[in-house]
Amino acid sequence: MQEKMPVLRDPVKRRRGGKKLLAVLVLLFIVLLGVLFFNASISKVSTVTVEGQHYLPAADIRKTAAVKAGDSFFGTSSSAIEERIRTLKPVQSVNVTKSFPGGIAIHVQEYETVAYALSNKGEFSAVLANGTMVPAGSDPLVDKPVLSGWKADDPLLVKLCKALAAIPDQALSDFSEIRPDPSASYSDRIKIYTRTRFEVITAISLLSEKIATMNAVIEIQPPGTITLLLADKYAPFIPEEPENPATTQKETTQ
Repeated sequence: MQEKMPVLRDPVKRRRGGKKLLAVLVLLFIVLLGVLFFNASISKVSTVTVEGQHYLPAADIRKTAAVKAGDSFFGTSSSAIEERIRTLKPVQSVNVTKSFPGGIAIHVQEYETVAYALSNKGEFSAVLANGTMVPAGSDPLVDKPVLSGWKADDPLLVKLCKALAAIPDQALSDFSEIRPDPSASYSDRIKIYTRTRFEVITAISLLSEKIATMNAVIEIQPPGTITLLLADKYAPFIPEEPENPATTQKETTQ
């Protein structure tokens, strides 16, 4: 007799619908957590601190930074904030630090003050190393030279400020006033009046290399005129002779 072969049945395929449903639920859960997180207060900016500035108001820096309490903490990068703040002319450098949760610290370094300018209204402006003028406040300590006779848009003013920034503070503090004094040979010629009662004639392009000579003359010579151009010259001031009383009386009777 022939034995009957058992019928082989196809293996039953397991349904994968359960795994797909689980994956969808996990994905929805992650999305829900993300939505809740980015709408929670922990993901918002809570404080924006500004430090390091001297002339710029903190409110102006915050406005330029375009970030405030309540904004998304992850909505803007530190580098983007720094780039916006660098557009402020008095700013030489800026560093923005973000600390989770919600803290943003802005540290600003302004260009140094190299001089002051006095307006027709008697108000002082601080002149920075890049030539920018900013209000100096109601009672500034004028320990730098006063610039007189300069126009705010004069390109030589920027060159002068850069030259002054390279001069040691001790020498710069002796400068009382700086005026433009152009000539046919030197369009950038200037006249400097010092607190030690010297009158210095030089050029902006020569100032950095002539400062040592100027200091040497001031240390050993009485007040006078120092010319520091192609050739260096010094001439003491000639004291005025007192008038003869007899001559004065004779002139008044005539």
